[in-house]
Amino acid sequence: MVRRVRAVTRYPPLMKTIRSLPYGARVPVMDNSGAKVVEIIAVLGHKVTRGSNPSATIGDMVVVSVKKGKPDVRKKVSRAVIIQTRQKFRRPDGTTVHFENNAAVLVDEDGNPKGTEIKGAVAREAVERWPGVGRVASVVV
Repeated sequence: MVRRVRAVTRYPPLMKTIRSLPYGARVPVMDNSGAKVVEIIAVLGHKVTRGSNPSATIGDMVVVSVKKGKPDVRKKVSRAVIIQTRQKFRRPDGTTVHFENNAAVLVDEDGNPKGTEIKGAVAREAVERWPGVGRVASVVV
């Protein structure tokens, strides 16, 4: 009997972040677009099993409803990118990163931010996925 041995290849470790912002979460907005607090109503690009709700993590584009902010922005449905989460995640180089609070930035359909500046730090994972967010970020962590 001949045993076949499968070749083992070693791939670089993938960044796996825990999806910590579920459908219905209220998230503060860190840009100067006029919105202050938004509620996540959908996560774009993620499919889940029937009966469960999608969750978002850093770098995900979500559909949000503006709950607090200037009157011309309130009660509008928009898109946002998650730039900070309180949940810890490990990067491929071994460092662990987490922020003080959750945060989002309002963007258009192409991923370009509606505001002209972002207050606070932006995760590097969000900047790699959405370069437009990185252009207006003051600090990238």
